[in-house]
Amino acid sequence: MDESNVPAELKYTKGHEWVKIEGDVVTMGITDFAQHSLTDIVFVELPEKGKKVYAGKSFCVVESVKSVSDVYAPVNGEVLEANGSLEQSPENVNKEPYGEGWIAKIKTSDSGELENLMDSEAYKKYLAEQEH
Repeated sequence: MDESNVPAELKYTKGHEWVKIEGDVVTMGITDFAQHSLTDIVFVELPEKGKKVYAGKSFCVVESVKSVSDVYAPVNGEVLEANGSLEQSPENVNKEPYGEGWIAKIKTSDSGELENLMDSEAYKKYLAEQEH
């Protein structure tokens, strides 16, 4: 596992989602580890704008040539925006999981939940534990 692809400025979930926090809005997607495990992503079922999401609950789906995987909300809140470019270019999740491959922006209803997310060091440790 290439630990260098766990950006320090982001937060992480045990479901292998990454979270960029900007006030009470989080931008999220799946981690490099997750996209690598899924292999070639062929479709992203994006969440609807305004959809209520709940931390740890599935709110959209990523489909690869290998499998269909749920994407879990990192926080409780409401979808402000989904990355519409993924409809035409789902491979961006593979190419740039922390950039053009973002999935959704969510307005959190409880910023205290952000403290439940792992920092990059905790996520690297979590990944190391998964490999054993």
